[in-house]
Amino acid sequence: MLKKLRWPDYLILMVLLAAAVVIWVRVEGVLVYEWRWHIIPNYLLRYDEEAGRWVTNLLTQGLISTIRISLMSGFLALILGTVLGVARCMQNLTIRMLARTYLEVLRNVPPVVVIFIFYFFLSEQLIAAFLIEDWSRTIARSDQGWIWALVFGDMRLFPSLISGVLVLALFESAFVGEIVRAGIQSVDRGQREAARSIGLSRLDELRFIVLPQALRKVVPPLANQFITLVKDSSIISLISVQELTYKTAAVVSSTRAIFEAWITAAVLYGLLCFGLSLVFRRLEGQASRHG
Repeated sequence: MLKKLRWPDYLILMVLLAAAVVIWVRVEGVLVYEWRWHIIPNYLLRYDEEAGRWVTNLLTQGLISTIRISLMSGFLALILGTVLGVARCMQNLTIRMLARTYLEVLRNVPPVVVIFIFYFFLSEQLIAAFLIEDWSRTIARSDQGWIWALVFGDMRLFPSLISGVLVLALFESAFVGEIVRAGIQSVDRGQREAARSIGLSRLDELRFIVLPQALRKVVPPLANQFITLVKDSSIISLISVQELTYKTAAVVSSTRAIFEAWITAAVLYGLLCFGLSLVFRRLEGQASRHG
């Protein structure tokens, strides 16, 4: 990899390194900030004397929660986004306009506003209507609670988790829907006409001809959107969902290690997103070879 670097790359690296040194000096000199990096590892892992083993602490718990929320909301966003993308290409004008209105509103309204609207007018109402909070507390006290905890984490926080998953999925589905719509419309019209000529219904045409090709084309942008979803998950800390950003704020408030905690959170987000990009790049390479 180093052999592929050229002099502009080295120049950029030097500039970034110089900027980091300047920031470091300014923080220490101007703000008279006392760095305490030695306390950060304890907020990643701590030794539980009662259990006699190492356990995850706030920052690692937040990272695990972020991964859990991203996977769940990504799955829901993919399902809802696919439905919206298909609806955008329907011949029925009413269905098409309803789907377009949903997509345009969510894509043109600040995400913070969308998150609060969904949380107060939808998520909380659903949790109350289905008695999710009472159910989760019962599960947490039961002997089988550890099984649920493997998938959903602390069941006492299950309502908060579901709220975050719902609002994030509904927001991200608008972007997934546009990606799916573009994929469907990229399929050659001649193939649709050929499908109709052999007697396929519009539903069969969509299932067997259009969607398989469209989904194959939209895998790269969907992968990028999932990485964006991971980063967008930090927004739901505003509604007290205990993911990485929320846990980092808790560390900052209790230790006043402002720079250390937020830099660590940035590194964790960066490693997670970079790892996902490598995985998706590998999968795309394998798909292109087999395709």
